[in-house]
Amino acid sequence: MRLTLLLAALLASASLSAQSPPAPPDPAAHEAKMMDNLAVLLDLTDAQRPQVQAILKDEHAKIRQSMDQAHAGGAMPDHAQLKALHEQIHQDAVQRLTPVLSPLQLQKFEILSEMHMHAAAMHMHHGAAGAHPQG
Repeated sequence: MRLTLLLAALLASASLSAQSPPAPPDPAAHEAKMMDNLAVLLDLTDAQRPQVQAILKDEHAKIRQSMDQAHAGGAMPDHAQLKALHEQIHQDAVQRLTPVLSPLQLQKFEILSEMHMHAAAMHMHHGAAGAHPQG
């Protein structure tokens, strides 16, 4: 009988925890985790890491600013213009990364960036168009 009650309690607890959405990640913790992952994938040295982080933080801020400006008017932003602006911001970041990263690291970075942009586009295309990432 006790085993049955224990199992019922565990199932009820699991059911309740499965229904509650996970807490949104802390933006600073998420950014740190992403930088840790990038450092591993690119084999960044201790000297490269803060340089890359600063360049990417600046790129992210510029993209965020362009998105905020595009949405400030209340009208739907021109996605083609935003995409072109984001591509230009990304290319500027790549230019700044070129003297910091080795050719192989830069090649890996470009592949990862392409994958990230593709995933973001798929996310936007599949119903999250109203989502505005925090971070």
